[in-house]
Amino acid sequence: MFINFWYPAIAGSDLTADKPVRVQMLDHWFVLFRDSAGTARCLADTCAHRGGALGAGRVRHGNVECPYHGWQFDGDGRCRSIPSLGPEGKIPPRAKVDSYPVQEQYGIVFAFLGDLPEAERPPLMTIPEYGTAGWRANLIVFNVRCNFERSMENGLDPSHNEFVHPTHGFEGERGDYRVPDLDIEDQPWGSGFMSVFRGREHANLPTRTAMRTNAEGQFDPDVSAGTWHHGPAQMVTKIHMAATNWMHQYLYECPQDEDTIKVYLVNLRNCLLEEDKDARVVERCLAVAQQDIAVLEKMQPVKTPSSATREILMPADGPIARYRRWLALWEGRGWRLDAHRMRSARSERDVVYAIPSPARRLEKNWVLEEAPLVQSDVARSSTGNR
Repeated sequence: MFINFWYPAIAGSDLTADKPVRVQMLDHWFVLFRDSAGTARCLADTCAHRGGALGAGRVRHGNVECPYHGWQFDGDGRCRSIPSLGPEGKIPPRAKVDSYPVQEQYGIVFAFLGDLPEAERPPLMTIPEYGTAGWRANLIVFNVRCNFERSMENGLDPSHNEFVHPTHGFEGERGDYRVPDLDIEDQPWGSGFMSVFRGREHANLPTRTAMRTNAEGQFDPDVSAGTWHHGPAQMVTKIHMAATNWMHQYLYECPQDEDTIKVYLVNLRNCLLEEDKDARVVERCLAVAQQDIAVLEKMQPVKTPSSATREILMPADGPIARYRRWLALWEGRGWRLDAHRMRSARSERDVVYAIPSPARRLEKNWVLEEAPLVQSDVARSSTGNR
């Protein structure tokens, strides 16, 4: 799991003005709430006083109030009220919790979980089609019991469609089946590819058949499809069925811990634009996702192997190998959480960590310890002892 990227925290419609929500991301707990202006805010969930869960409290005067002793924290993480001190009591400067940058886009509240200043932060994956004429969007949210790297690699895998998704190929029965050579394209924060696969018509799936019917009313067996990842846990899959019927799926994955992810899928299509088609399209997207989930939740080992010698990669696995090189690059910057050290320390049950926030680069004297990171030689020389 990596810090210093944007992660989906909650659907915007699920974050109301009247109560906070406790959310797990990167194996840490956070509290999401809306301030007096209705702006979404994200803080570390643990109260600096005596460890109460802020997400179990309430929103009061635009602040989140701890349910244990009533301490109130504003959207910047500053304590604004300590009832036991009385109205004239002086709040100590150390009474603060980490606050994380937030943006609300595409019906999702995103939090930047890291300490980079704004100018240095990787951008959120954008959706150019969102809100434009000729495209219709649906937000689909679901959970998967697997490591996020396994899920991302599945999306980047061009050879699994033939066997995992019966409607995408011939289930290995076509004698001339072969994954074509891939032209992997690098972008500023990731890489991906576009390819062509052949499918067959399914009479019991009228929506899919309609999307793969060309302007002449004929079923088009060839589908252009490809996937690009953006950062460690965001990717877009573009599926071009027939010449003009396209579906673009933007997936924002949130690793809740090492073994569980929450996926926020923004599905866009430029055909079947009527509202009454939404339910059927969403149902079909979830059915395809369940086909992937059935495989992902049974994979061993749960995490990707630490050595390439523990797998046999084929040319079709090129996008996966490239993704792993990107992860190694970000680990070299000191952005990977040290899950082993976190588990070891937490086994003593007397420590709670916080993902470092931007304020930690400007201020000292924090109550919660900073989450341990895998420190490469490059990261040590550039950041010193964090």
